[in-house]
Amino acid sequence: MERWVGKVAIVTGASAGIGAAVVEALAKQGLIVAGFARRKERVEELAKKLQGAKGKLYAVKVDVSKEKEVIEGFNWVKKNLGPVHILINNAGIIRNNTLIDGNSQQWEEVLVTNVFGLCVVTREAIKSMKENNVDGHIIHINSRSGHRVPNIPNINVYPASKHAVTALAETLRHEITRNNLKIKITSISPGYTETEIIEAAGLPKNNYKDIPAIKAEDVAEGVLYALGTPPHVQVGEVTLFAVGDKS
Repeated sequence: MERWVGKVAIVTGASAGIGAAVVEALAKQGLIVAGFARRKERVEELAKKLQGAKGKLYAVKVDVSKEKEVIEGFNWVKKNLGPVHILINNAGIIRNNTLIDGNSQQWEEVLVTNVFGLCVVTREAIKSMKENNVDGHIIHINSRSGHRVPNIPNINVYPASKHAVTALAETLRHEITRNNLKIKITSISPGYTETEIIEAAGLPKNNYKDIPAIKAEDVAEGVLYALGTPPHVQVGEVTLFAVGDKS
């Protein structure tokens, strides 16, 4: 991780859960971290707790589903922090919905945030990396649901959105190679993780009562592992889930 000390990392969905764990881990490793989130005040609170860290966390109000806000966020980083070296695409949502008689607006919210937003943020990060000749690293926080569909009620378009993330990571890898860019792309796919996402979605906690969970900090450790590999090593996929998880 020494080569990343003092470099700029952007983490989306930084206000809670996996995003908050990742920004904390990166700041402690000495990185300059821009935490993108709709709830900027929560990132600011976390930044106060990290004042003694080796690095520094900055809160930036960005809703990744809004392209204008993403571009403004990257412009702020460019003017105030410098070139982007690392992007952690963590922002993601799920809604308590179905396919049979579902709410189409909620389908759209999930797909726009989890797929479209990820694409826009990735495009802007690579633009910065190319302009500054940075050998960067992009990490998509995916899901085990991006590789198989769990039999859990009311998750509707969420697995499809995460299968899209799996495909987008591979497609991006091909594009990066064709353009001779020295940018790594890693997909990290956690299983059920103790975060606020289920509660925020309005999904019954009872649906998950028999599934053992990992912690957000476990996923952050996976991020550090991928970032800590030598420049010539490409970590394509990391899958994390709790021992005993049969979902």
